[in-house]
Amino acid sequence: MEVLGYHRLTELERQYFEAFFAAATILPLSQDVLEQAVKLRQLRKMSLGDALVAGTALTFGRTLVTRNIDHFRWIAGLSVLNPFEADQ
Repeated sequence: MEVLGYHRLTELERQYFEAFFAAATILPLSQDVLEQAVKLRQLRKMSLGDALVAGTALTFGRTLVTRNIDHFRWIAGLSVLNPFEADQ
């Protein structure tokens, strides 16, 4: 929702993302994810979208891939990757 809803997304970018999402594993928005997101928002002001994606990554033990790594660096135990940084 956050990626495909971006207001500056071009038609070609939308097509690429839709192909990626069709091939990706979709993780459920579970009660555990919601509880993790609530805990994060209680610790620090953050958007609902950021809390949900971070809560999902934490719950399922996955790396969060984002260009906005500064939004997530403070979260203990969360692995964050910016795919546009060559040194990672």
